[in-house]
Amino acid sequence: MRPDCYILRFGEMMLKGKNRRRFEDSVMKQIRKVLSGWPDARYILEFGRVYVELGDQTAYEGAPAHLQRVFGLASYSPAYHASMDVEAIQAKALQIMQALPVKPETFKVTVRRVNKAFPLDSQQMNYHVGGYVLEGMPGLNVDVRNPEVELRVEIREDRVLLYAEVIPGAGGFPAGTNGRALLMLSGGIDSPVAGWMALRKGLAIEAIHFHSYPYTSERAKEKVMELAHQLAGYTNQIKLHLVPFTEVQTSIHGAYKDNLLVTLIRRAMYRIAEKIAEREGLGALVTGESLGQVASQTLPSLQAIGRAVTLPLLQPLIMMDKQSIIEHAEAIGTFPISILPYEDCCSLFLPPSPSTNPNLRVVERIEDAMTFLPELLDKAVQETETITIVHGKWKPNEESHAHLF
Repeated sequence: MRPDCYILRFGEMMLKGKNRRRFEDSVMKQIRKVLSGWPDARYILEFGRVYVELGDQTAYEGAPAHLQRVFGLASYSPAYHASMDVEAIQAKALQIMQALPVKPETFKVTVRRVNKAFPLDSQQMNYHVGGYVLEGMPGLNVDVRNPEVELRVEIREDRVLLYAEVIPGAGGFPAGTNGRALLMLSGGIDSPVAGWMALRKGLAIEAIHFHSYPYTSERAKEKVMELAHQLAGYTNQIKLHLVPFTEVQTSIHGAYKDNLLVTLIRRAMYRIAEKIAEREGLGALVTGESLGQVASQTLPSLQAIGRAVTLPLLQPLIMMDKQSIIEHAEAIGTFPISILPYEDCCSLFLPPSPSTNPNLRVVERIEDAMTFLPELLDKAVQETETITIVHGKWKPNEESHAHLF
């Protein structure tokens, strides 16, 4: 049973305060983008919701996957039209209930009568519609407090809409309404999820990736481009900064090989990322750290590494366990890309026992002795390649194992 339209609902937090119109405009812009494949779509905007008629009934089934990419959308419902007639409403209600994929044991009817000229009030319509459905579905019972299905009927000025599903949306804030930040994007599982969470909170993001050719391959770089492409599905496009990190990494490793090596390399990455963020006018760094997950993510390590920069560090995964992060990665489509077996520069030159409790003063003293480091960091920034990845347009080369496109 194909719907006649979709009812889209904005998040409650968007509807408060002076920013409501700006938030609504931003969500509508993203809705139109993700539904651009339906050029004849008609949008009817009301307070807190949008009615979308796609124009081609055969194409409605593809809409939910696109709507899940809209941040700021609290929920949506496939809805069905009925004429302004009690018998037509009853017949459509029964049809909807009978078409549910799993037959419920309990239900209730909730009628909202906007059109006060309609001859029956809400309570009367609850009785008429509910009674008709009960007669048509033996074994079904009414439960007004905790029904398995709530059949909603909206009697509007010119038509009646009925629906029984409320599908959770992505939620969060509309894209770009809370500022701009730089995501440190590795080829692993965590950082893409951190980027998705940043997008969900209304941040427009650019991404930065560090590669160490020839120690890391072109396929490792393409893997990161695939991850950026997947994230671009939530924001249309993402600018990706590809930093040549070989000289910085090998120079640090040549001067120091002990247990603080990971800390020193991560601090160098943070400094480069901050320089590029400031150049691009970005207000924060977003990283995928999860507290205690590896040696560089203990509290002392996070403190020692984070002190290398002055920009705010946003770490949305910091209190999440690995299984929860994996579940998020699977839900947003980045997991099968992240587990492709291509190394990144973070796995290079690892000491046998990385320090979990680095002393910041010792770290800074080692860095002070590396007089070559500031020049190399500036050189890496200058040689950084920047590309813009547009969702639906970028493709990996034919030799890569990019199986999502």
